[in-house]
Amino acid sequence: MVAAEEPTSSAPLFAATLSDIDDKPVALERYKGKPLVVNFWARWCGPCRAEIPELIKFRAAHKGKIEVLGIGIEDKVESAKDFVKAYEMDYPVFIAKEQGIPLMQALANTKGGLPYTLFIDRNGRIIQKKLGLVKKADLDAAALLLLKN
Repeated sequence: MVAAEEPTSSAPLFAATLSDIDDKPVALERYKGKPLVVNFWARWCGPCRAEIPELIKFRAAHKGKIEVLGIGIEDKVESAKDFVKAYEMDYPVFIAKEQGIPLMQALANTKGGLPYTLFIDRNGRIIQKKLGLVKKADLDAAALLLLKN
């Protein structure tokens, strides 16, 4: 896990409007002011699939205090919707379509690798980021920081 050395702005995230799994546009600014775990994933990404159960458990443990958002680097809403259902992803999931890679790059993931997870405090500061599989220990450590502010 990497602490955000140079503060990366969360502005590109909150400026984005992405499709939900019903293909309706959602402005992500609606999540501003809440502690967030923002996880970028794709169906074909093995580590992405492996971390979903941890994200589900984490959200349940911090319900109402920290929100988990999933952003699928996918083009087709239908196939992503089937994936979300199959993995029982009970947190808000958005489909990035052509905005996915540029959005990740604007959020300091210059290589566009997956999975990529951001931890954003209620003030909109990215306090940590992780490229690669997020484990329970990563989430627990981030929760302490997210709930501190």
